[in-house]
Amino acid sequence: MSGDEAGTLWPAPASFGRDLPLRYQVHQHLLAAIRARPRQAQAMRLPTEAELARHYGVGVVTVREALKPLEAEGVITRHRRRGTFVAADAPTAPPLELRGSLDSHFAQHSAEEFELLEQAELPVPPRLAAQFPGAAALSMFRRLRRNAGEVVSHAVNWLPVEHGRRVPLDVLAKWPMTRVLRDALNLPVSRIENSIEARAGSPEVTRLLGVPPLSPILFFTGISQDAQRRVLDLVEIDYRADRFRFGVSFDVAQNE
Repeated sequence: MSGDEAGTLWPAPASFGRDLPLRYQVHQHLLAAIRARPRQAQAMRLPTEAELARHYGVGVVTVREALKPLEAEGVITRHRRRGTFVAADAPTAPPLELRGSLDSHFAQHSAEEFELLEQAELPVPPRLAAQFPGAAALSMFRRLRRNAGEVVSHAVNWLPVEHGRRVPLDVLAKWPMTRVLRDALNLPVSRIENSIEARAGSPEVTRLLGVPPLSPILFFTGISQDAQRRVLDLVEIDYRADRFRFGVSFDVAQNE
């Protein structure tokens, strides 16, 4: 394949997971590679179906099924006898990353917009009772996050009522909640715990995210605590699987 064709591909995963359809995993890998490509003045040509099959170690039928939604979404165009091309106007924004310091994380959100869908004070959901001992109600904020106009996540934040009532609504349009806690409410965020799991999106979530019904989504739970380990905010976020990348960095002590 030519250099331009090879440049549209990332190295194939060492192995594919067993929990998601193979065609979906190839589709997601291709889509992420296309989004991360350098911005081009002209459409880029993809390798042939046979070349993609060899690249990923799968059958041609699997590749064909992986390409179908890309064509339906307008990410690629297919021309008889000419080949398959990445659309010139296909988005190039890289997936959202969660990596580095808290301030670097805030910087990653600087170009994003948040739409407040709902705000309320609600009884503590049973699944969250252990995180908010003694609380009868919580402040709930439900938002959509957009990057360059495209929805990338749906988030529900749960805060103690005494903090939720102080949240200035104007900053919710531009700041993640952790920054609201630290910079708008001056709360001492000292620890953040995160967990991520893959699961099928509910009909409402997939509609809001603009993905097909029952598409796999990445479900993220984040807990912000103060120095006494009291929960300041618990957020549940549904991420589009093709718009999220999670990285972990460790400082390793050296032997003297």
